[in-house]
Amino acid sequence: MDNQVDIRELNERIERESSFVELLNMEMKKVIIGQKHLLDSLLIGLLSNGHILLEGLPGLAKTLAIKTLADTVDADFSRIQFTPDLLPADVIGTLVYSQKKEEFLIQKGPIFANFILADEINRSPAKVQSALLEAMQERQVTIGTETYPLPNPFLVLATQNPIEQEGTYPLPEAQVDRFMLKVVINYPVKEEERLIIRENLAENFPEPQHILKPEDIVKARKTVREVYLDEKIEKYILDIVFSTRNPEEYGLPDFKNLIAYGGSPRASINLAMAAKAYAFIKRRGYVRPEDVRQVCHDVMRHRLGLTYEAEAENITSEEIISKILDTVEVP
Repeated sequence: MDNQVDIRELNERIERESSFVELLNMEMKKVIIGQKHLLDSLLIGLLSNGHILLEGLPGLAKTLAIKTLADTVDADFSRIQFTPDLLPADVIGTLVYSQKKEEFLIQKGPIFANFILADEINRSPAKVQSALLEAMQERQVTIGTETYPLPNPFLVLATQNPIEQEGTYPLPEAQVDRFMLKVVINYPVKEEERLIIRENLAENFPEPQHILKPEDIVKARKTVREVYLDEKIEKYILDIVFSTRNPEEYGLPDFKNLIAYGGSPRASINLAMAAKAYAFIKRRGYVRPEDVRQVCHDVMRHRLGLTYEAEAENITSEEIISKILDTVEVP
C-alpha cells in the first residue's frame, strides 16, 4: 500500500511540475497548425535529452517547428544547412591565427548552441555527418588539442528529404541509431491547410513568447527520470525489443527472414525514456502500456535492419513494428 501512496504523491507532484507543457504547446500552436505528433515528438526529445531525425517532404514546417520550439525556450538557436561542400570545421569550428596576438585563437562553429537544426543532413559527406554525430554522442567537441563542452541543454534536430536520392549521402545505420526518435511527417488535412494559408497571408505572422529558460529544461529532465516505470512495463519494453531479435520466440517465425538485425540496447533505453517523457507530457507520474505503444514507432523505425527479402516483398519496418505491437502481450 505504501507504494501506492508514493505513486499518488509522485503523480500530484508531476502534475504540478509539468504545468508548463500546456503553455509550451499553446505557444507552439500559435505558429504551427496541426502536426500534433511532431510537436509531441519535439517535446519528448527536449525532455528526455534525445536527438530527433525528422523525415518529410519539403514545406511541411519541419524547420519552422524547430525554430518555434527554440523561441519558446529562451535559448540559442543555430541552423546549419548541410551541403556537399560543407567541411567539419564549418560545423564545429576551427583554429584561426591572429597576427595581432601572434597565436592561434579558437573560432567556435555553429554547433555551440542549445538547439541545432541540421537541415538536410543527408546532403553532406560522411566526414561532416560523423563530426555532428560525435558531438551529439559526446556532448563535446575537440578543436586542435582542446576539448570544449557543448551548452546544456543541447538538442540536435536533423531533417532529411525522402524524395531526392541523387547527390545525397544516406546516414549509415550505425549512425542513425544515435537519434532517439525518427519522426515521419505527413501532409496536413484540408481544414488545417486552409488555416495555414490564412495565417501566412495575414498581416502579422504570430510569434511565440519565451516561456522557459534553458535551466528550466534541465530541471524538468530530472523530474522526467522520476516518472514511475513498473516492472511489468519494463518487461513489456524488453519483449518488444527482443521480439525484433528473436521473432520466432514471440510467435512471429515469418519475421526471421525479414529482419536482418533488431533493436540494440539503445532501443530499450530510449523506449523507456521516451515513454516516461510521454507520460510527463500527459501530466502523469507513471508509465502506462499505451505510452510505450505511442512512442514505439518513432523509437524503433530506424533501428531495424531489413533483409533483401523484406525489401523485395515491399515490407516496411512500420508494418513489422505494428505487427509486433499486435502480437506481444500487453501487461
